Amino acid sequence: MSFLEDIKARAKIAAKTIVLPESEDPRTLKAADTLLREGITKVILIGNPDDIKANSPGLDLSKAQCIDPANYSELNNLSEKLAELRKSKGLTQDAALDLLKKDPMYLGCMLVKEGIADGMVAGAVNSTANVLRPSLQILRTAPGIKLISTFFIMIVPDCDMGENGVFLFSDCGLAQNPSSEELAAIALSSAESFKKLVGAEPRVAMLSHSSKGSAKHPDVDKVAEAVRIAKESAPHLMLDGELQLDAAIVPAIGQQKAPGSSVAGKANVLIFPDLDSGNIGYKLVERLAKAEAYGPITQGIAKPINDLSRGCSAEDIVGVSAITAILV
Repeated sequence: MSFLEDIKARAKIAAKTIVLPESEDPRTLKAADTLLREGITKVILIGNPDDIKANSPGLDLSKAQCIDPANYSELNNLSEKLAELRKSKGLTQDAALDLLKKDPMYLGCMLVKEGIADGMVAGAVNSTANVLRPSLQILRTAPGIKLISTFFIMIVPDCDMGENGVFLFSDCGLAQNPSSEELAAIALSSAESFKKLVGAEPRVAMLSHSSKGSAKHPDVDKVAEAVRIAKESAPHLMLDGELQLDAAIVPAIGQQKAPGSSVAGKANVLIFPDLDSGNIGYKLVERLAKAEAYGPITQGIAKPINDLSRGCSAEDIVGVSAITAILV
């Protein structure tokens, strides 16, 4: 069974409800049809039911719950709660009501906040900022989490490295130039995400252009300090660095460059030192190795809200929705 097939099977058992707020997009409607037809998740679509029906010829969305902001009976109740959440920012109930009517991202997040939905998947139409802004304002960070970050699950074909070709890459979509403390937080969140999704023990490599002091530079110092902080916070976690990419995933090179390391040559969670390297790295592997890339998956929000690439396919939306259901 492939990684995605396993995730879908686990999502079916979990029986969670995912809100898809971008009902104006045909990819979203096609994904909703697949999710419902295969019984992967329950689905809430936000939008006018007549428009949704008109835009989904040949699709069966009869089992989806359609919430029309113009006629939703719970909207006043949700606007009261949103105004209460944002009263320190001066948001009145009238303004909150107007926001929920006009912006499906805010309505979707309130549905998750109130337990009407278990998670939200968006970003086929909206920017990352438009998806995550209401998420942070309404749901905020999970207890004990200081930083929101993202990751990709990478499935590399015909690969015996990582976890039989499965890797987690982070952060590839959000944290521009994380500090040592932020890198450590990303590493700890990523280890937990890997264990939850893949079901295997994480082996975390903090990546750099240096392995164990082979180069001297403030960028190397940043990663080395992140390793120290992460090990202090989670002493039982298999985590090491700073490591070059080849030392992290190739056993012979790992043994040569970092002898005695429990991670070198065997890493399945790769923590990149900045957003440039993370974003470039996942796209190189996706395109040149023809890997499957699932993400960016958000970690650290109190309830799962996941952002899509605007170039995503309907199949991508199905995959991220199934992953979201597992992360609830």
